[in-house]
Amino acid sequence: MNIPQELKYTKDHEWIKVEGDTVTIGITDFAQSELGDIVYVEVETVDETLDKEEVFGTVEAVKTVSDLYLPLSGEIIEFNESLEDEPEKVNSDPYGEGWMIKVKFSDESQLEELLSADAYKEILGN
Repeated sequence: MNIPQELKYTKDHEWIKVEGDTVTIGITDFAQSELGDIVYVEVETVDETLDKEEVFGTVEAVKTVSDLYLPLSGEIIEFNESLEDEPEKVNSDPYGEGWMIKVKFSDESQLEELLSADAYKEILGN
């Protein structure tokens, strides 16, 4: 199971890369493997400001559809549009080309609530 040390995580199996006042968000290697073959990623919340834990989109796999929850309050400033044509990037490269959104976060204190790689491993039982 690939769990990069430099990222932050949520109990909902999302990863967060912090870059200044912006974060890049995707789903973890564990999440994509549990979902199976991803066939569609939908994010219709670009340019909207959402609160932490609000649904920002959905990911559809062959057998299920899952909501995606925002790990930090803020404005969704970008969607990885390459996923419209190649949603399988989430399966093949969840921490790279399979990223989903970029958010300009509004509450820096929420970063402290995110999980470290080691804490996320504990949730997975590793």
